[in-house]
Amino acid sequence: MPMDIETYRALGLDRQPPLEMNGRGAADFRLSLNHPGDAPYHPCAEAFPAAGVPEGEVAAHRGWNQSGVYAGTRRDLFVYLPAGLDRTRPANLIIFNDGAAYLARQGAVRASRVLDSLHAAGEIAPTVALFINPGSRRDDTEPDWDQRRGEYDPLTPTYGRFLVDDILPFVEQAHGLALTRDPAGSAVCGISSGGICAFTVAWTRPDRFGRVISHCGSFVNIDGGHNYPFLVRSTPRKPIRVLLQGGVNDGRNVYGDWPLANQTMANALDFAGYDSRFEFGTGGHTLRHGGAIFADSLRWLLRDGAGKD
Repeated sequence: MPMDIETYRALGLDRQPPLEMNGRGAADFRLSLNHPGDAPYHPCAEAFPAAGVPEGEVAAHRGWNQSGVYAGTRRDLFVYLPAGLDRTRPANLIIFNDGAAYLARQGAVRASRVLDSLHAAGEIAPTVALFINPGSRRDDTEPDWDQRRGEYDPLTPTYGRFLVDDILPFVEQAHGLALTRDPAGSAVCGISSGGICAFTVAWTRPDRFGRVISHCGSFVNIDGGHNYPFLVRSTPRKPIRVLLQGGVNDGRNVYGDWPLANQTMANALDFAGYDSRFEFGTGGHTLRHGGAIFADSLRWLLRDGAGKD
């Protein structure tokens, strides 16, 4: 089933690819966005909370433009606060790149509803979720392909600095709450370039972010992401836990082979002794498989991340 246009826009995938992606490689990649291999995958049961499950609050900050790291950008930011949150105690945290796609009530993941179910069942500690869209340098806030790529794909500490210096202080002040400083209680999640970005944030800032979910991560040569398997194998192990999801029918283009890249990354994490998990399915470059296993992914990822502040 194709993703709706709002989800495409939230992912920055409704735009013409950069010029270097035009031609046969780009065509193959676009076809992979809705592959028949995704047909078995549907939102997990927890995306449909039982009657009486308390619903968390979602606050929208549209056109947020207070970033010092990415000065001159505007973006939409959504903050999920679990029902009954005690704002006097540090809350755990999960950040979603391409946030609107993960938040969408009719989307493949429906993350806030899954969090409602897991909170109600007592399966995760109180967790605040931030759904952050890529920035735009235009007058509107529709994610811009070039800005998204500039934020998500480089293997640098910049996006992590954006989270720590810009986003987290704003959210704490705007909502009168405290967020944990314990990396075991701080996760980052994303798809495609947002997936490699989630890993880069933890890789460069393991002091603040210790948990990663990467869906169809772009561990290919867009901005050097193909180097990560070597770096993982050759660098002293960092205290991060990683869940990778990929699909045999994911994209292949001039930048690389997404299925092979994710398998290579999973092998590197295993070789280096990381606490890691690899879910390899039949899907293409979508959130369908990731959404189907999302509740189980959170249980595994956050199983001991209660926060120790």
